[in-house]
Amino acid sequence: MSVITHVPEPNLWDEICKEFSSNRPPWKDDDAMSVHTELQDYDPAMHNPVFYGKMHKKQSVDENPIKTFDPSKSHPSCVGYAFMDKPPPATPPRPPTPPDKDTCPPREYLEHYIFPYLLPGMELMLAEAKREKCFERRRTKFNALDFLTEHLYKNNPKCKAERKDETLLDIPFVKEWLKDHPRAPLPLSLLWTDEEAAVVVQAGWRGYLVRKDEKVQELRQWQRQWRDENTSIQSKVDQFWATKMPNGGLTPAGSIIEDKDIEQQNDKK
Repeated sequence: MSVITHVPEPNLWDEICKEFSSNRPPWKDDDAMSVHTELQDYDPAMHNPVFYGKMHKKQSVDENPIKTFDPSKSHPSCVGYAFMDKPPPATPPRPPTPPDKDTCPPREYLEHYIFPYLLPGMELMLAEAKREKCFERRRTKFNALDFLTEHLYKNNPKCKAERKDETLLDIPFVKEWLKDHPRAPLPLSLLWTDEEAAVVVQAGWRGYLVRKDEKVQELRQWQRQWRDENTSIQSKVDQFWATKMPNGGLTPAGSIIEDKDIEQQNDKK
């Protein structure tokens, strides 16, 4: 019985990512993860200077290699080792001539004018997201679109030197957008680091332990009563003068000034 299978169409995005990963230089971890490569820095205490800058491997032979050693041609430290010069780095292939951006099809336009700038930015975005622990926490302060916008704006090849020190809030179109669509401030739980949050939590817990003491509670209760009794002191003063001077409602200073004015007017007459 034959089975009809459906072969999915190739995804353009997956093909571009695969081609980009094959063209980019290997990361430093790639050599360390290889089982055939053993990296060891040159150490004068462990290696002879003849090993510097050379690729070497110890050879296992049946006979004693010292018997055929010629000191006029080599160093005694090289006995039993095979040496090879490090190969020069391969020259990258010359990039193809980009097509005309006005007449080329959409696929070629993406491959030559969009993805060479977008894919490195997305790679850095994923690395930054990992550093901000976005894959470990449910909420973080990291905004992938903000990071990608700032990266593409600062790394524009036409004006890269002019924008290297600018931030996201310095971008003109970002300023215009935020004027009409202001953002709410981020909560402190996203802005604080683990160490800063631990300091705040510990300070709050120590304050709670102090406030729960009976003597401290008694002092706080007395302070609360004292504040309640002295809160309306100004209104009490106004009520006192209102009862003492029901006709004018003036303060003693005001009444004295008024009496002096009356006396001066009488003297002039």
